[in-house]
Amino acid sequence: MRTSPDPILQVSGLSKVHGPGCPLCIESTGPEADTNVCRHCGSVVACAEVNLSLMRGEVLGVIGESGSGKSSLVRLLYGDDAPTQGCITFHDPGDRGEEGEAGGPVDLLGLNAQQARRLRNRRFGIVYQNPHLGLNFKVSAGGNIAERLLMSGEMRYARIRERAMELLSRCEVPASRMDELPGRFSGGMQQRVQIARALATDPPLLFLDEVTTGLDVSVQARILDLIMELQHQSGVSMIAVTHDLGVIRMLASRTLVMKMGRVVESGLTDQILEDPQHAYTQQLVASAL
Repeated sequence: MRTSPDPILQVSGLSKVHGPGCPLCIESTGPEADTNVCRHCGSVVACAEVNLSLMRGEVLGVIGESGSGKSSLVRLLYGDDAPTQGCITFHDPGDRGEEGEAGGPVDLLGLNAQQARRLRNRRFGIVYQNPHLGLNFKVSAGGNIAERLLMSGEMRYARIRERAMELLSRCEVPASRMDELPGRFSGGMQQRVQIARALATDPPLLFLDEVTTGLDVSVQARILDLIMELQHQSGVSMIAVTHDLGVIRMLASRTLVMKMGRVVESGLTDQILEDPQHAYTQQLVASAL
């Protein structure tokens, strides 16, 4: 999918501090300090002064080892967690559906709880590493998609049923299993249902948080093929978080490298993987060889 030069998401100075916080948290933590725990107040700096831009139709990768802050970043962008400081602007391309909602820039941190929930239900999607975070295991696979459609305002039963069947089919979940509970599915199939749920409202922005971790290699490959195919068909913009350099190579055109809550390197994915400049990135690439 060819990307547009127009941004869909812009982030500046995004930080998250867990704990009381103090004026010295940022400067006393990070890769150079070799810790993300503030020695002055004991707070944990999950993210610090992160800046990024995501173009329409682009897949942006975020890599780093466990504890690097990459999953914390996704939770902040999606709205699962509130930042300590920073700005997040979503440039809504507009709704091409029946309601035809107008697009435009939205200050995500300036929305009240109801506005944020409505926008997230309609315009964002997320696929978690743990399907229990992204699926309701008390309702069927089709019911999970129905829940998301109902939250977005769709009330027609026939249309909901039709849409659920269509999405599950696109994600290679047999229609005959639409009324089964997710707990009866394999891990790979649960991820497919989660992807179908995330795409239910045709969101222009999708977050992927370690979606292939813990799956067999063959299942990982099929999930990645599915994601690439859906992205090519729909042009959805994506932020893909992973520690797996192979996943980044397959999915992302640009990549950010994070360590201890900081972005230590960014650039074209091929450049990052073939000619890394930061010592930490060099270590990550070398360990994968």
